[in-house]
Amino acid sequence: MSPDPILSWKSCPFLERPYASILLVSFLFLVAVLLYGITIIQWGYPIFYYGGMLLLILNLLPYFIVTEYRFYESGIEITYMRIVKIDRKYGDFGCFYQDKHGIMLSTFKMPRRLDSFRGQSLRFSVDKSERAKLIEILLEKVGKQY
Repeated sequence: MSPDPILSWKSCPFLERPYASILLVSFLFLVAVLLYGITIIQWGYPIFYYGGMLLLILNLLPYFIVTEYRFYESGIEITYMRIVKIDRKYGDFGCFYQDKHGIMLSTFKMPRRLDSFRGQSLRFSVDKSERAKLIEILLEKVGKQY
């Protein structure tokens, strides 16, 4: 990647959406209590409790961590908590479409149900100031917008 990004921003849904975060943490607490009662107290198998909670929290981890997005001339760099770094080229994507919280880059020529597995989701920041510039870049580099 070139040294200077065309566009960059950070996103952390946990801090940006406080009401949804309170509901999520309350739900996780409720699930933890119910799972504890079923797996440890009734069944006597704590491995199911720890395994279930681990799977649930790992699935929700992107909501809790800071994500940095950097767009270069040749591709996209996404960094999760400065630990995990993903580099993708614009040629990997066939189209993109916008939703309520960001943009989904699809590996197909048209939106498909597999996009959440094969594509790349880009979350906007709170003020969504990067939206117009991002769509401009993606129209130039990827092409198709739905």
